[in-house]
Amino acid sequence: MAFSQFVLGPGPCPPKLFENRRRRLHSNLMVCGRRQVEIVYDPDERINKLADKVELSRLSLFSPCKINVFLRITNKRDDGFHDLASLFHVISLGDVIKFSLSPSKSKDRLSTNVSGVPLDDRNLIIKALNLYRKKTGTLNFFWIHLDKKVPTGAGLGGGSSNAATALWAANQFSGSLATEKELQEWSSEIGSDVPFFFSQGAAYCTGRGEIVQNIPPPVPFDIPMVLIKPQQACSTAEVYKRLQLDTTNNVDPLKLLERISVNGISQDVCINDLEPPAFQVLPSLKRLKQRVLAASRGQYDAVFMSGSGSTIVGIGSPDPPQFVYDEDEYKDVFLSEANFLTREENHWYREPSSRSASGQSSDLSESIP
Repeated sequence: MAFSQFVLGPGPCPPKLFENRRRRLHSNLMVCGRRQVEIVYDPDERINKLADKVELSRLSLFSPCKINVFLRITNKRDDGFHDLASLFHVISLGDVIKFSLSPSKSKDRLSTNVSGVPLDDRNLIIKALNLYRKKTGTLNFFWIHLDKKVPTGAGLGGGSSNAATALWAANQFSGSLATEKELQEWSSEIGSDVPFFFSQGAAYCTGRGEIVQNIPPPVPFDIPMVLIKPQQACSTAEVYKRLQLDTTNNVDPLKLLERISVNGISQDVCINDLEPPAFQVLPSLKRLKQRVLAASRGQYDAVFMSGSGSTIVGIGSPDPPQFVYDEDEYKDVFLSEANFLTREENHWYREPSSRSASGQSSDLSESIP
């Protein structure tokens, strides 16, 4: 119980039990020996005080990926990077990362459910935890398990999302020493796409991608989509190496954003300037997009590549075209249905109650817990 006064008289006198709701008993005085006791019971205050004493030791967080609804490359900078202008949006496909405080004061330990993922400081999760300790001076180290669902080399920002999620987790374990704005600013030291995930889920991004302008969600959340990713990945460096700025689309990206906000998603606004060079790197990806478009017969509002590839996104339906199931060439593609997703300020992204992700051998309707 929480007491405003509790003056003990000589001899024991246990307080009576009260109902489980806030009640002030200024008029109800108990006599213990020669002294009076005034009791004020406040269960909310008691719970809050208990919570303050409990140290966070484990945390499980959803780490969603993103798509680029449009992606314009506007300039090559003197530092070798390119300026872009893009509508980024978080979607419901994501990994789950479990964090536990480690007794170690010198090393994080990372495990995962898939092969080929680096477990040392090449991994963006470890980079993020190292960065947080550097910025704040905290000494927390972690055991981390990454339950990987987002494919790598997909243009979906899965690694960047993992890094942002790790920064958020480290901040929670340290009592939120940093603001969301500070986490967002620090995260640009890890990668250009990482700051986006500290938006509320929909953002107009410029610069290298690190300049993030939060915007109201421009499309309804209930619009379904299907993600189709072949086994082959596109090297981002190779894609940019083949980019020819003088052949890119010259449409004003702000006009694209306005048209999407007013009229929704359509094929003519889902422009990705990295498609032509990506299709040079991986010609089979161009053929896949063309076949999805030809087979859709109005099934999709738009079909486009996300980021630098190699995921093809079909907006408007959660179902892939039938040829993906029928032909051996596509037997090993990654398939997932998804929806758009946002988060509330000061809360991390929440895993949808059910979501679907599968390889070709599984049914798309299979729910992943």
